[in-house]
Amino acid sequence: MITLLTGKKGSGKTKKLIDLVHGAVSTSLGNVVCVEKGDTLTYDVDHKARLVNIESYGIVGFEGLYGFIAGLCAGNYDITDIFVDSTLKIGGRDLNDLLVFLVKTKTMTDGANVNITFSVSADSSEFPEAIFKIAEVK
Repeated sequence: MITLLTGKKGSGKTKKLIDLVHGAVSTSLGNVVCVEKGDTLTYDVDHKARLVNIESYGIVGFEGLYGFIAGLCAGNYDITDIFVDSTLKIGGRDLNDLLVFLVKTKTMTDGANVNITFSVSADSSEFPEAIFKIAEVK
């Protein structure tokens, strides 16, 4: 399942994401991964979750982000939840490119049985209509 936490900058998406990470850590029977751009969440995310600074791996663009997430799932079959903060800062601001990325990611996550939550700094009214068929938008 794919979930998008949406809203303009400063609307509390990262706080919600952190709360969701903590909830997943307390209920998951597998591993929880939180991907961020930079190292701002180091002291906020529960130490039981794997916190990954995507900048450490030189990942840029939605193709790179897809490959990174696919690699996480392929390398660790017991990941139950992946949380990605600042999705548009990693992938780019084009919402049509986000749609293409989500279509590919949905196919992969359905097969891997992984829940992925992305924080997206945009109002949901700006999204292409097809995004609402792929992801739960909050």
